Amino acid sequence: MADVLSQNEIDALLKQLSSGELDVDDIEESSKSAKVKEYDFSRPAKFSKEHLRTLEIIFEHFGRLLSSNLPAYLRKNVQVEVMNSEAVTYSEFSNALSNPVLLGVVNMAPLTGNIIIEIATNIGYTIIDRLLGGVGEPLDKARDFSEIELSILDRIFNIIIDLLREPWKNVVEIEPYLERIETNSQFAQIISPTEMIAIVTVNINIGGVEGLMNICLPYITLEDVMDKLNTKYWFSTMQDRDEQSYADVIETAINKALIPISAELGKSTVTVLDFVNLQVGDIIKLNRSVEDELDIYVGNIVKFKALPGSFSDNYAVKVTEIYREEE
Repeated sequence: MADVLSQNEIDALLKQLSSGELDVDDIEESSKSAKVKEYDFSRPAKFSKEHLRTLEIIFEHFGRLLSSNLPAYLRKNVQVEVMNSEAVTYSEFSNALSNPVLLGVVNMAPLTGNIIIEIATNIGYTIIDRLLGGVGEPLDKARDFSEIELSILDRIFNIIIDLLREPWKNVVEIEPYLERIETNSQFAQIISPTEMIAIVTVNINIGGVEGLMNICLPYITLEDVMDKLNTKYWFSTMQDRDEQSYADVIETAINKALIPISAELGKSTVTVLDFVNLQVGDIIKLNRSVEDELDIYVGNIVKFKALPGSFSDNYAVKVTEIYREEE
């Protein structure tokens, strides 16, 4: 807080102003002089708020991909949400890690160096439990991961890392791959402890089990693309999302899908005794005559009516009616 002037000092100041001894312009210039701003050389400001916001946008896209892809492997609902991003030194990040820890060291070719993906151990145990047929409950007490468990997690890490390609496409085309998984933070010293990193924290919910995933992005890895890590560039390079092209891609994928089709010749009810004593050549009376149309199932839904027949020495049906959705 500035010093408070006494009445005598105020009177003296007014007297100097009236006599011309003190110039008002000199006072304004001195007040406008540059103020000294402290700079911490141990924590250089290499990541601006704009850089961190762009990284959040990238990993929000990454989170949406995780939410739609992981359920296919874990058979559980997966929700992913970006919590925050910050710039710290690598030593602050590594000192906050506990053992055992689950770290994936990822090569970000063609970018220089590696990034680290840290997944909470309770999420790791949940993934293992789900992939081995369990209900997806984490362990009550943390322990080291076995070699078999690490082999299982290696597969999930590769799936997660492969999903990094698309979100980064607007910045740089990357070919990321997993170099190794570490369970001890001391063996994951990818850069100097004083180097600056950006950390993006993501919350993962797998069937009610929540845990954090931290993505550690060293400055030296992103240095070549720092100019592109701003929202203006990021949005300007986004490809126009033509809805029709997406529709064509989806239609092509659906057209290649294999679906089971079956024809129901008819139904019959027999006793267990008759069923057990069935022999080759026995006749089972159905509830349809030869002239009746058959129900044709696509999956387990009736979609067509058809007449039985043959084609090139194979049994076949001739479609006579199509069931529409409105029907």
